[in-house]
Amino acid sequence: MGCCSGRCTLAFICGIQLISILERQIFDFLGYQWAPILTNFVHIIAVILGLFGTVQFRPRYVTGYAVWLVIWVTWNVFIICFYLEVGDLSKDTDLIMTFNISMHRSWWMENGPGCRVTPVTPPPSWAPEDHRYISISGCLLEYQYVEVSQSALQVILALAGFIYACYVVKLISEEEDSFDFIGGFDSYGYQGPQKTSHLQLQPMYMSK
Repeated sequence: MGCCSGRCTLAFICGIQLISILERQIFDFLGYQWAPILTNFVHIIAVILGLFGTVQFRPRYVTGYAVWLVIWVTWNVFIICFYLEVGDLSKDTDLIMTFNISMHRSWWMENGPGCRVTPVTPPPSWAPEDHRYISISGCLLEYQYVEVSQSALQVILALAGFIYACYVVKLISEEEDSFDFIGGFDSYGYQGPQKTSHLQLQPMYMSK
């Protein structure tokens, strides 16, 4: 019962993680955030493997999923610090999120709740010709706080997943040990005497 309950809970957590990260991946694609896109893709694979290991009693897969969650928590804590500009970090840095390929920002910057986008004409002389220069106002929630809330949700789910992954690995290992003990007892247990045949075949001669 404990193993079933732990596995079901972990499978549920993996399902919530998949739904939330797929939603996040869509908005990262819309914002051309290449670093989060690649990290999200690895996370999706790790969660799928963790879910498979949970359902199929594969402790190695669940262990790998738990190890990845440590890296995932570290990444999301960095994202939180990045958007809150902790220390020397700046949310306007292009290199970290877009690998300096584009000048795009988070999709939520222009499409957040209540945001009004106003094109600025004429654009300043330093603005690239293939980019528009806009003014954003009236946002009920600034885009950096939307990104922070998404990362905070991922941290909470990852911590819950890590705890239950360790619990499930422990339960599966205990079940495997108990099965090995039963199998060893059967293989070295008492064996009854076997019947052996003492019938000896004799040649048969036919008389004419």
